[in-house]
Amino acid sequence: MPKLELNPNFTDPDAFYAALTALHRDRSEAESERINARLILLLANHIGEQAVLEEAISHAVGSGDQ
Repeated sequence: MPKLELNPNFTDPDAFYAALTALHRDRSEAESERINARLILLLANHIGEQAVLEEAISHAVGSGDQ
């Protein structure tokens, strides 16, 4: 069964960060939230494995405690 990749796995993290910040620039908070929701669903669909998605959710919830 696949596991959530927690080690750095970006081919170009700076380019991704730049694209993500540009995506939200000059948008309202509501627009940014809708974009984030769509992006999450697109990436979740790409992952596809329920166990991996649940592991990601668990890590996301716990990340505020660190």
